[in-house]
Order: sequence, then structure tokens, then C-alpha cells
Amino acid sequence: MKTLLLLLALAASSATPLLAQTAPSAWTDPRRVLPDKLRQVPVGLTLWHTPNPNFPEPNPEQPGGYVWKHSTMLRSEVGKLTIVECGSFIWYDATGWKQNLTQTPAEFAELFQCPGGRLRPGRTYTFAKNYRFADNARQLYGGDALWYILARDQAGRLYKGLGLLETEATPR
Repeated sequence: MKTLLLLLALAASSATPLLAQTAPSAWTDPRRVLPDKLRQVPVGLTLWHTPNPNFPEPNPEQPGGYVWKHSTMLRSEVGKLTIVECGSFIWYDATGWKQNLTQTPAEFAELFQCPGGRLRPGRTYTFAKNYRFADNARQLYGGDALWYILARDQAGRLYKGLGLLETEATPR
């Protein structure tokens, strides 16, 4: 128990994401590119980020801090869909993809300004301020983020959308 408490305390104060580094891999087959959750799901959404690659810049709202500013966009290509899950995986070391975050349909609806998490075909939905923050220069690390969206059509078929974001460690 003392060891667990010590690890949690270290993770809370660490400049690198210790808990993410020790989390079980979301990618169990290194012969395949995609994390397990996204394999064998047909693509039905287009997802992209801008700017990409993305570089940190000084955060004017936090002296000494940094921010990676980017937006994430999504469009259904197969008709009306309802969001099931949104999230990202990160890759910052040789162990491969790790689940970074997941968002519920309600969180997605708010962030992407998509009422009820219902996507209309051909319409682009935008998470305008999909920012990442660092408190100081020691927390600047690069890595790739694989954003994904899972959504169902009216017949219950599941579709995915994927968008890779190159996140760099060095300010320009």
C-alpha cells in the first residue's frame, strides 16, 4: 500500500506522465498499426487536425508555461451517425499506443458543438480549441496523438474516424 501511495504521489508531481507510462498498452499486437479498439471497424468519418505538425508556443495566460494550439475537425461520410465515443491514443515511447483520454457522447457534443452528438452527413464539426498545456519547459515532450471517433448509424453499424496529430517538443 505504501508503494502504491508513493507511486501516486510521484505521478502527481512528475514532469512526465508517469501513470500513462505504466498504464497497460492499448496496442497489444505490434505487427499492426492501430490500437486494438480501432481494428476491424470500418471507416465512415473523416477526422483531421490543424495545424499539423503542432509546435508548442509560450502560453500568454501562464508565464513560463506552454501551449500546443490546434483544432480538430470531423465529418460523417456515410450518413447520419450518433457518437458512441471520442478520444485519443498517444505514442511517445517504444511501447506504442496508450489510451490518453476518452470523451462521452455528451462531452463530444459540447466540445464539437454537435447537438445531441448526432452527426449530419457532409457537415463539419469543430473542436476549435483542442489545446494541450505544459506548466514549464521541462514538460515539453513530443509524441503522436491518434484521435478517434466511434459512431453508429440508425441500423446499429459502428464506424470510426481517425486523425493523427504530430505533436512536437521544440518551439519554433
